Amino acid sequence: MLAAWVDQLLGFSTGALEAIRREERYPSLMGWARKEGAELLGGDVALAQALAPVLWNQMPLQRLGYHIETLAVPSPQEPCWCDSGKRYADCCDGVMLPGQVPPHLMWMLLLQRLRGKALNEALASDHVPAQALLEAGIVSAEGGQLGRAQTILEALFNNADWEGLPLESEPAFELLSDVYQERGFTRKKAALMDSAVEYGPGFLRGAALKRLCLRYLDSDDLPSARETFIRTLETMPNEPALAYLESMLLLHEGRPEQARARADFWRRRLLHRSDLDEDQQAFLEQLAEDPEATLAEQMIYADEELAEPLETLTRLLQEFTEGPRLSLLINADGRLEYQQDDLDHARYGMWQQHFTSENEEAPGSGLQGDPWRDARPWLDALCLHPEWLSTPAILQELAMALAGRFGNLPWMFQSVFSPLAQRFETWLAAVERAESPFVWGDGDNHVLFRLGLGLIIGMERGAREQSRQLAERLIRLDGEDSMGLRELLLEQLLSDGQNLRALTLIEEIERTCDEDEPWLGLLLGKALALYRLARLEEARHALIMVKQANPWMLKLLVRDNPRREPVTGNSPAPGSRAEAWQYRVLMRPHWVATQGALRWVDARLKTSVE
Repeated sequence: MLAAWVDQLLGFSTGALEAIRREERYPSLMGWARKEGAELLGGDVALAQALAPVLWNQMPLQRLGYHIETLAVPSPQEPCWCDSGKRYADCCDGVMLPGQVPPHLMWMLLLQRLRGKALNEALASDHVPAQALLEAGIVSAEGGQLGRAQTILEALFNNADWEGLPLESEPAFELLSDVYQERGFTRKKAALMDSAVEYGPGFLRGAALKRLCLRYLDSDDLPSARETFIRTLETMPNEPALAYLESMLLLHEGRPEQARARADFWRRRLLHRSDLDEDQQAFLEQLAEDPEATLAEQMIYADEELAEPLETLTRLLQEFTEGPRLSLLINADGRLEYQQDDLDHARYGMWQQHFTSENEEAPGSGLQGDPWRDARPWLDALCLHPEWLSTPAILQELAMALAGRFGNLPWMFQSVFSPLAQRFETWLAAVERAESPFVWGDGDNHVLFRLGLGLIIGMERGAREQSRQLAERLIRLDGEDSMGLRELLLEQLLSDGQNLRALTLIEEIERTCDEDEPWLGLLLGKALALYRLARLEEARHALIMVKQANPWMLKLLVRDNPRREPVTGNSPAPGSRAEAWQYRVLMRPHWVATQGALRWVDARLKTSVE
């Protein structure tokens, strides 16, 4: 009954809206209600006459600057407000509506229909209920009208009194943040976050802080994530979501035992909360027992469409045995060469009928496009043909795809990347036992190198030391470092604060690279490692070399919000602002995480590093 009423109400309200907008006069609405409106309610004229005045009393009128022309409810003995000629007690007062009529319904429907200037005028009227803004924004976003959703939701927060924002503003805040992210409005998103933290009521400040903490985790800025989590805890100390957030933070910090202990603390603290439903209580129990497995399961089931094949794939990976032997031979130049056999080629051909993303041409690049935009076909095919997981060419594309989706989540290592790494290391050990040069360009060697790269990226957060060791083994095999693994390895060492190992790697690279073309990331890393080791004169000399290599670099490094550089598919020219921007994105988090480092660089700039 309730579902039928909702359908009837929406149909009748939509028709009433159009009838009102034609003339904005009450008699016109009642004339429509007795004819067309009654038909929408199954011919029930009495119900149509009783419902129409209710909707009129919440309908904003353009001729009144989007105010409402409210009708007073008649007393029982007065003429009925539906203009039937009967007393109110004998007419609409005796009609019981089948269900509730949301008080913001007409505003919500109107916002979906206004365009351009009219929409802006309505939003600027300051009469729109917060719930109407939220629901109209949701409908627009779900319909793919992101610009419209943004305009509607921004009206809610175009408000000097942030403390007075209603509870409905929290889901609107979340949705507007997502719309900004989807449309690439990073500055607007940052400004919204800052305003919510600075001026918002507690519930909105907490929502913003949770998002900021997740953003810091995603960018691997763990000190900022820890600081933001503490602020979130102070703002909303009894929020159940903090159990989830702290578990993620501790796992990112590489402290699984502490994650388990803190999850158990939250379970005991929140166990007797009357407002927790059974699903929330079960989640807290599972989180306390095994945080990594619980978060991994949640991630796998986050997308309803992909949940089933992803669950099947992770089960298949856990059932891995040692992979088949590789076809290895010594070529005419005396080097070891891997060659795919006919079965590998046949399986890979079938796989590519479903997996449409291809490898970028550059050795250290990933996949072209996003394989997860249409992932169901290739996931289903892989689950139907688990024998394909024995083909290195398929595994290397799968590893790249998994790294793109799960690589920044340390709790996904055990269920996704660990079994792939075990199979790859069996093959890698066979290559190493041959004790012959193994070069990227020979035979199908690139397939194994790319598989290794995908695993290095995928394991970087969940098993950093294993990822680092794998990178070092591949560098030893390929002396030319065709995939740029030294650069990745240097970033890992700096991130972990292993400054002496970083300097050793830098010196090794300096011995082999072309002195006429200094690598900008290498120079920045060298300056940072030396600063951390308090070898300030050597660090100052490294800054001089950075400035000589690229005059933009140090200025972009120290500024908080410089103008962004457009991303193109081409490699930036050495010495250009585009090159400096690229390395700012890559290296600045390490400088930010080092206390006093950016202030020191800024001081060197002001006194001239020359």
